[in-house]
Amino acid sequence: MMRGHDVGSAAKEQRASRLVIAIDGPAGVGKSTVAKLLASRLNYLYLDTGALYRATAWAVIESGRDPADAKAVAALLPSLSIQMQLHHGAATVLVNSRDVTGELRTPEVSSAASVVSAIPAVRAWLLPLQRQIGQGGAVVAEGRDMGTTVFPSADVKFFLEADPNVRAQRRHRELVTAGHSGALEETSADLSSRDTRDRSRSIAPLAPAEDARHIDTSNVCAAEVVDQMMAVIAAKL
Repeated sequence: MMRGHDVGSAAKEQRASRLVIAIDGPAGVGKSTVAKLLASRLNYLYLDTGALYRATAWAVIESGRDPADAKAVAALLPSLSIQMQLHHGAATVLVNSRDVTGELRTPEVSSAASVVSAIPAVRAWLLPLQRQIGQGGAVVAEGRDMGTTVFPSADVKFFLEADPNVRAQRRHRELVTAGHSGALEETSADLSSRDTRDRSRSIAPLAPAEDARHIDTSNVCAAEVVDQMMAVIAAKL
């Protein structure tokens, strides 16, 4: 029979290997970069829930529907199949078996995703998929309502924040790197509009969970943010 100390150590080790970690926050705070790094550090699955909403928005645009037309969007959902495949840490998103990964970060899709994500039918449709992906634990889930709605019982929750100007600059650099043109002022206005929509929607608005640890990423690099997270995770064990 194992001694009490050994049982506790084994249970602790098992729990450490299967935690659910939720990371929330607005666009431009570095959620994706940080979540990928943290998942790699822990050897966990990285769940980019934003990609699922972007994929839905992409499908809505591709169908010619208005993203703001809730009834039209809801009518499209039964015909959609969205899959997220992971290969060597990189995620591929498929919509009806078509790889759309490279088309999900355009300004048009980003704006549409913010609108589509406020539709209750869309959120209800994607919720089981998100929970199914994370049900086994050992996952870093990144989005806007991970700690409040999707995984309210997550073992560790973080909410990232940053100065609006810093966020706009980061997002603008991402777009330029991806080959999209546009003024910084336009990017800043887009982020402001998304913030308003995300925080004011009636279903699962963007908000920190009561037990989330807040981290300001304005003046720290992604690796330093991950170091802070690792310290919190270690203290939870």
